[in-house]
Formats: sequence, C-alpha cells, structure tokens
Amino acid sequence: MHTSRVKEGSVALVAFGGNAFFETGQKGSIEEQRQSAGHMCLKLLTLIDRGYELVITHGNGPQVGNLLIQRDMTRDKIPEMPLDVLVAQTEGSLGYILQQELLNQLRIHKTGKYVVTLVTQVLVDKDDPAFNNPTKPVGPFYTKEEVEKMLAEHPDWKMVEDAGRGYRRTVPSPEPRRIIQSHMIRSLCYGGNVVIALGGGGVPMIKGEDGDYLGIEAVIDKDLSSAVLAIDIKADLFVILTGVNKVCLNYGKDDRQALDHLTYSEAKQYLKEGHFPPGNMGPKISAALYYLENGGRRAIITSAEALEDALDGKDGTHLVWN
Repeated sequence: MHTSRVKEGSVALVAFGGNAFFETGQKGSIEEQRQSAGHMCLKLLTLIDRGYELVITHGNGPQVGNLLIQRDMTRDKIPEMPLDVLVAQTEGSLGYILQQELLNQLRIHKTGKYVVTLVTQVLVDKDDPAFNNPTKPVGPFYTKEEVEKMLAEHPDWKMVEDAGRGYRRTVPSPEPRRIIQSHMIRSLCYGGNVVIALGGGGVPMIKGEDGDYLGIEAVIDKDLSSAVLAIDIKADLFVILTGVNKVCLNYGKDDRQALDHLTYSEAKQYLKEGHFPPGNMGPKISAALYYLENGGRRAIITSAEALEDALDGKDGTHLVWN
C-alpha cells in the first residue's frame, strides 16, 4: 500500500518559461539546452535541500516555434502534425532534458530521489470565447505571398501582421478548466518523486459529443495552468521564475518601484490599473491571484538567480492573501 512521504507545508510547484532552456543569441542546440537546463536544475535543488517535494512546469514557445518551421519546410515530404501534437512532443523532449540533468544532480548530491516526466493534458471549454478570437501568435513570420498560400491550404487559420515584421498565425488561448492528470502528479509527488509536468501549459483538450477527449490547436497560458495544478496538488508554495528579481510598478521607467510584498487586493488593483501588461508580467500576476483566491498560501515571483535569497525572504516579490 502506498504511503505518502509529504509533510505539512512541504510541496512546491515551480514554473518557468521555455526561454530558460537557452540564452539570448543562442540557437537552441541540444548542447545549449542541456547546459541551460543543468544550470536551472542546480537552482531548483535549493528547494529540495529545504525539504520541499517538487513539481516543475515549463514553457515551450521557442521550441514549438522551431517545430513549426520544420513542419513548413517538410510539408511536401512528411505529413503535417497539428499544434497539439507538437506541444506533446516538446513536453517529452524538454522534459527529457530536464529529467536527465536533474537526475544527474540528484545523484551527485545523493538525495535518493527520482524524476519523472508526464505528458499532461488540460481540459478547456469548447465554448470558451477565445475560440472566436485567436490572439496568441505562434510559429514563423510569413510574407504576404506566403500567407495567401497558407490560407489556401488552411482556410480556417487566422493570420495577422506583426509590427511590420511579417505575418504570423494566431491561435486561441482558452482558460484551463481541469488538469486531467493532476491526481497522478499529486500521487507521484507525494511519493517523494520530482515531477516534471504541464510543458507549454499542457496539451489542450476538449470533450466531444460522445465524451471522448479531443486534442485541439490552441495554446494554454503555462502560468495559469500551473496555478490550477498548484491548487489541485495542494502546493504550499507556488514559484514563478522570470527574467527579473522582483515585480515592479512603472517597469522600464525612471520612477519604477520594485515590490517586496503584494497582498491579493494590492496585486488585483495594480493589475486593473495597467501596471502589469498582458504580454509581460500580467499573466504571472493573474496566475498568482488565481492561486491565492483558491486557497493557496504563498506565491513568489523572482528570477532563477535570486531564488535562494527569495526563499529566505531577502529577494523576490512575495504574494500573500493579506
């Protein structure tokens, strides 16, 4: 019979973006991604050293973008795979890279833990308004002539111009309703394993008329789906790693103000006032708000470099209910 190893106050979920797998200017080779993943795993060990059972989620934007370029270049030779399949592919490939690097670090540090990667499906509402207004850009840029060819082959696609750089396809970004494998993730985590899940926000699924799960071409915000999972597994700590040490008001301006702490009501008000843009800090704040309003204890938004100090209360932005 399975016995839980988890103690009160000892489950942490950490979410970070797909850009963490390689630095600006790099091409994203396997060597570069392994090196960056190894660096990230060293940072994450501080949570394990402090007694947390760990669940890791990650983005996949650059990697899915590369797969979409490959798909375009080989469409005359091999069948095209839909976006949901490409999300699943990157869940496997990036999970494998993280799993390997983390397993090696755990062996070196003699922690006695194992790592498992789970291809994770996320249920969304087929009537979500996002399906009527696809806004999430994915894949490469196209010329106007290429767009005409693409739309002839895929008349249901929506293509938009992106700041004069060309045209890109946009897909829906529906809200996550349920993490289908959350009970499995919880069981693995509570058994003392490190779990890597929800790559790219998870594979978006809807339910058909007969109740079957059906994959769809969409992108789920990985921070929000991570918050849903954090609630499902009763995580005591929800960490979102990003490119800055602290959340700021008036970011990018001379009078910017770094925030050490935010209550739920303060964060909600600042978000409403427009301090956290949709394409930047907004989704992270929204995810932290979801976590807190559904019973979460503490969220931290910080960088990987500042994680250890953030856990000690010396850095990062700490979000609590009040």
